[in-house]
Amino acid sequence: MADVAVNPNQQVPLDTIPISPSDNSSGEPQGESSEGEIRTVFHDADNFNVKHPLMNTWTLWFTKPPSGKGDNWNELLKEVISFDSVEEFWGIYNNITPTSDLALKSDYHLFKRGVRPEWEDAQNKHGGKWAFQFKDKKVINIDALWLHVMLAAIGENLEEQDDNEVMGVVVNVRRGFYRIGLWTRTVGKALPNDPNKGRTFEQGKETLQKIGKRFKAALQLKDNETVEFSGHTDAAHAGSTRAKAKFVA
Repeated sequence: MADVAVNPNQQVPLDTIPISPSDNSSGEPQGESSEGEIRTVFHDADNFNVKHPLMNTWTLWFTKPPSGKGDNWNELLKEVISFDSVEEFWGIYNNITPTSDLALKSDYHLFKRGVRPEWEDAQNKHGGKWAFQFKDKKVINIDALWLHVMLAAIGENLEEQDDNEVMGVVVNVRRGFYRIGLWTRTVGKALPNDPNKGRTFEQGKETLQKIGKRFKAALQLKDNETVEFSGHTDAAHAGSTRAKAKFVA
């Protein structure tokens, strides 16, 4: 897959993602209809004949608000749909409830397929997350910010190709704030049987901080605003998602 963004401070230029190959037994030019018309989701959101592939398959999850009757996490967390192309992403995005209209205590999670948005998941349990809390809900456009973060994630714009850190992104809707997070596979320390097992902690920390800076750019934060990174284990021991920050960006 070609690079979809050279500058991490820019929104992912989705129109640069190449057209996916297909078994074209009809002899017609790839991506064209019988009338020779190329249609993408940018031309027609419902009827298109070209797909622009993503490097990974992604799954959208939703956490519905608790009923107050002792619901457990597994009952509240629902898998919505998976996709692996730009067209499918926009088709889904244009047909789900905007974040700003979600009920309190709702969450959207966008994770690589096969990774559940839970601390206990085998691919998350040694990891952590970058997060920022928007305390004044009235002055931000949470729908635009969440969209920017999702585009940066599916466009592989939050990390270098060999970093192998980004697991997914999440937005939380709460009474006094919105919070957007980015989950990583490690907290900097290389894991057993890891492709990056030769990486030192300092190298891992540098990688995570570069990811944090790209995440901060996607959130359109000011220089004096900081995103914080904490480990899932620390958060679990603290009994809260607000564990002490390991480092900031």
